[in-house]
Amino acid sequence: MSHNHAHHDHGADDMGDRRLGFAIVINMLLTVAQVIAGIVSGSLSLIADALHNFSDASSLLIAFAARKIGRQPADQLKTFGYKRAEVIAALINLVTLVIVGLYLIYEAIWRVFDPQIITGWTVIIVASIALVIDIATAILTYTMSKNSVNIRAAFIHNVSDAMASVGVIIAGTLILLYQWYWTDTFFTFVIAGYVLYQAGMLLPETIHILMEGVPEDINIDELIDVMESVNGVANVHHVHLWQLDEHRNALESHVVINDFNKIESIKKLLKSEIEKKFSISHSTLEFEVDHCVGDCC
Repeated sequence: MSHNHAHHDHGADDMGDRRLGFAIVINMLLTVAQVIAGIVSGSLSLIADALHNFSDASSLLIAFAARKIGRQPADQLKTFGYKRAEVIAALINLVTLVIVGLYLIYEAIWRVFDPQIITGWTVIIVASIALVIDIATAILTYTMSKNSVNIRAAFIHNVSDAMASVGVIIAGTLILLYQWYWTDTFFTFVIAGYVLYQAGMLLPETIHILMEGVPEDINIDELIDVMESVNGVANVHHVHLWQLDEHRNALESHVVINDFNKIESIKKLLKSEIEKKFSISHSTLEFEVDHCVGDCC
């Protein structure tokens, strides 16, 4: 059974890699096309969309590399393994996204004081192609995004990029119909704002993992109460709880017990309880014997 399970995971990883590889290629080609079209048409929002799309392609490329690194087994240099490479990749992608968002705001502000003539049809056609590719990329990464903060960041990038493409199409249409050139700058601000919003949503979670924070779904006081409720446990202290990566939690603590002869049975019960109720698969417990007797307590 275990062999079949490992084979299944390997097949899923290969399928995920192929999806990511295809998404990277089409997004890189789209980025080049959008930049050229933006320069020719004079559309800042189209170039903004291209920059955002480039960040999507880059995030997919980084995610692809991080997935490869993360599969490496633990060794003498990385005794917990390399899975956290994906969290680092997510941080890189999100910081890059913040930089892109701030740059777009900077460019949009200058465009307010220096308006440009924009070719509406070019904007609409290229943005429509971009929308189709963004939706296709989002579909390719949707399934994988459920279990990976790294892929989830890339997925959100693509969804927001699709929304940006819709904004560019609307701006191009309004320019054609009413010569409202200001809409290009307006939607650039909207795209930048949405980019920064999405980055702000995922950054705290990513930094929390890298700072070895307590898993957000675990209350440490509740954990201690559960451990102390195990028969034979007198006290639990010096508790250290953190995330090895987004799927694995680790625990270290001192456990005071009443009878040293029962240490193995108590340890087994403790590990079973914390794994069942808190999904803590890696735990290191240091046991101490309570020598307190009678009035000395």
